[in-house]
Amino acid sequence: MTGTVGAGTLPGGERTIAAVATASGRGALAMVRITGPSTQAIARRLLDPLPTQPRHATRCRVRDADGEMVDDVVATLYAAPHSFTGDDLLEITTHGGSIAPVAVLRAAILAGAVHAEPGEFTRRAVLNGRIDLVQAEAIGDMVAARSGAAQRAALRQLDGGLSRRIAALRTQLLALEALLAYDIDFPEEDDGPVPRERVTAATAAVQQGLETLVATSGQGALVHDGALVVLAGAPNVGKSSLFNALLGEARAIVTEVPGTTRDAIEAVLDLPGYPLRLVDTAGLRETADVVERLGIEASERYLANAQVILACGDSAESLAAVRAAVRADDAAIIAVQTKADLVAERYQQPDLVADSDELSVVAVSAQTGAGLGALLAMIERRLAERHGAVSLDAPALTSARQRAAVAAADGEMRAFAHAWAHGSVPLSIAAIHVRAAADALGELIGAVDVDDVLDVVFRSFCVGK
Repeated sequence: MTGTVGAGTLPGGERTIAAVATASGRGALAMVRITGPSTQAIARRLLDPLPTQPRHATRCRVRDADGEMVDDVVATLYAAPHSFTGDDLLEITTHGGSIAPVAVLRAAILAGAVHAEPGEFTRRAVLNGRIDLVQAEAIGDMVAARSGAAQRAALRQLDGGLSRRIAALRTQLLALEALLAYDIDFPEEDDGPVPRERVTAATAAVQQGLETLVATSGQGALVHDGALVVLAGAPNVGKSSLFNALLGEARAIVTEVPGTTRDAIEAVLDLPGYPLRLVDTAGLRETADVVERLGIEASERYLANAQVILACGDSAESLAAVRAAVRADDAAIIAVQTKADLVAERYQQPDLVADSDELSVVAVSAQTGAGLGALLAMIERRLAERHGAVSLDAPALTSARQRAAVAAADGEMRAFAHAWAHGSVPLSIAAIHVRAAADALGELIGAVDVDDVLDVVFRSFCVGK
């Protein structure tokens, strides 16, 4: 199908796309991006004077189809293939606010561009081989990062460390597949069959690499999403005050009325190690109030998924009650004695108090700040005990798509290793598992045709990225 340049398309259906690449609202500057085969033609219609030197910022005036001035801008042209997208790319820095960038975008569309879809600029970069799919996900993670750890992990992934590790494993799988194909197709060659121990060693090496990568899933997810830390306890024991004190700001309403928190309130606490997703929950108690019961059910769902539970009580009785009520197989439970400033003996030593080998009590005061540092240290220690110390230098799986693909490859290799060791199926059938493992990794980095996967990856991107 042949399109027209005026409609933003060329033969083959390639579009020249445009979008505002900065957030809307009041600000000093904004940016409009244009990329595609018609970029330079559109630039000639829009800009006066026309930037002639690639990668050189030029002050220009944007004019509409009638020659009227739209904005006074700075334009930079990146010539293909040396641009982010791999196509000609024009970046126009406009004045900020809600009007100027939209007016420039409108002029670009009237000059022949079409409005970009979410993530379409990054998708072009993938299709043109500038980055792979894992690096594209890292760009999305950079934009969505809510903590320093998540941002640093995304930077490492964008640098290509994880991509190189996956590509190396895929190369090993393809080499193993070639060995098997030779053994299947040419069993009587002069060199004889491929030595069995050679295939066994290659299989073990790939399995070890996959298993090592799978093992990074838990820590990668915690760094990416934050460790879920849920405050639980009876109404009016000081959970919301503790939540606010840990954040350093008033996020939850604190009153003397039991049951004030009727829904879970979540915020991210950015620590040097694991970021924490702090959740203040409705007080755990029996109630006939329909709305409050919904809040308690939400609390129970959070508790079921928590990595750390802070069992809060303001007295020996309330602390014992919440510790008896909270049960978790996968979460670390830390007992927290709240309102320590109101209890003289606790106030004198508001830090850690050993309670048992598996559970400790931390005495805190939201009013004075006493014990808050000790509580955060205890949370970090419990997370490190269960998930290891945070390491942002080593590649790690951070998204569900990555974890699913590597787990699939690992499962296929386990099936092949079993078939190879026991001879349970013909080698030509067993080798299908190796091919499936290689395809799973290829799909992960975009080394195979994966249009559906591209749609999934870029669905959550913002327009202009």
